[in-house]
Amino acid sequence: MSWWEAAILGLVQGLTEFLPISSSAHIRVIGPLLPHGGDPGAAFSAIIQLGTEAAVLLYFRHDIARIVAAWVRALLGRDGRDSASRWGAKNADARMAWWVILGSVPIVVIGVLFKDAIETSVRNLYITATVLAVFGIVLGWVDRVRPARRELDSLRAWDAVLLGFAQAAALVPGVSRSGGTITMARWLGLTRHAAARYSFLLAIPAVVGSALFELATQYSDLTAQGGPGIAATVIATAVAFGVGYAVIVWFLRMITTRSFMPFVVYRLVFAAVIVVLLGTGVVAAT
Repeated sequence: MSWWEAAILGLVQGLTEFLPISSSAHIRVIGPLLPHGGDPGAAFSAIIQLGTEAAVLLYFRHDIARIVAAWVRALLGRDGRDSASRWGAKNADARMAWWVILGSVPIVVIGVLFKDAIETSVRNLYITATVLAVFGIVLGWVDRVRPARRELDSLRAWDAVLLGFAQAAALVPGVSRSGGTITMARWLGLTRHAAARYSFLLAIPAVVGSALFELATQYSDLTAQGGPGIAATVIATAVAFGVGYAVIVWFLRMITTRSFMPFVVYRLVFAAVIVVLLGTGVVAAT
């Protein structure tokens, strides 16, 4: 993979990771269209997400520091020695830390149990096109019909579990990590801004953990003959970081006044494009 192909994939990753349009689907489709050709692979896709997650850590650094500090204080009994206080009953930031931990469990369990399928069969582009369209329609419907009255401090344990399973659905390219969690958050009554912020925070453990796991177990795929290579992976990750940060700023401002409907339309169009590419033989389904 050349440096400019890596830069393109990093650009695509940065542009799509935080929007409810599935970054993995875009990487899966655009990779074979580049001169290098072929699916860049699950390991490459996971590792370059470290760039976009670094953008999240930078943008939310003050929130993350406050949440972690509150969680440690509660855990140590500074808010009270009873179990309820340690679980954040007296501090919304401490509760948020627990909800992120709880919400991260489903994707870890499902990711480990179905690792082989996630890296092979579910990357079929017919599946990708289908879930892009179906989950896009669901997002548009939920955003239209559900009230938006709740903020993040109203989250409960059951909400965190449901949001965790919604995030886990994004192991299938086309669902979208942010799309799945935002859809579930809107169904639970969270405002668009609260839904997006929780989606970003919830993704941190899952994405960082997945990237480190792939780096440890699939390193040989990156350096194998025909693989993307270390240099290309680093370039793509760096580009994803810079572009991703700009997208976070734009997206959080945009959803304060706009609905998610433009992303629904985009998902449907993108799904149709994939079907056309498959039908004309431009890309292969697997």
